[in-house]
Formats: sequence, C-alpha cells, structure tokens
Amino acid sequence: MVVVKVHMMAGRTPEQKKEVIAGITQLMTETLNVPLSAVRVLLVEIARDAWGIDGRPASEVRPAPPAP
Repeated sequence: MVVVKVHMMAGRTPEQKKEVIAGITQLMTETLNVPLSAVRVLLVEIARDAWGIDGRPASEVRPAPPAP
C-alpha cells in the first residue's frame, strides 16, 4: 500500500481537493505500478493562522483566496 500525505492551507474547494486526490493517485499507480486500490491520499488542511511564513501567521502574510 502507498500512503501520500499532503499538508496544505485550508480554503480549497471540494472540486480542487477531488482533483488533487485523483491526480496523486494516478501518478502513484503509473510510477509505482500499483493498483488504484493500493493508494491512499490524506489531505491535511491547516488553518491560515496556524501556518507560519517568515515568522508570522500566513493569515497576515497572504490574504485568503476569494470564496467561490
């Protein structure tokens, strides 16, 4: 089994997350020659105020993307 863990700032749409999961799964199946059923993708969303960039919370450094 292959487990891929992705840490990312919260705020992506469900469709974006679905595409990320599908793309990573496809890449792993092609690269490692494993079946789809052997791939697990974990998306760990971190709040912008809990993600640090240059010693400050990301919520201060980068504005949140506009809501869909």
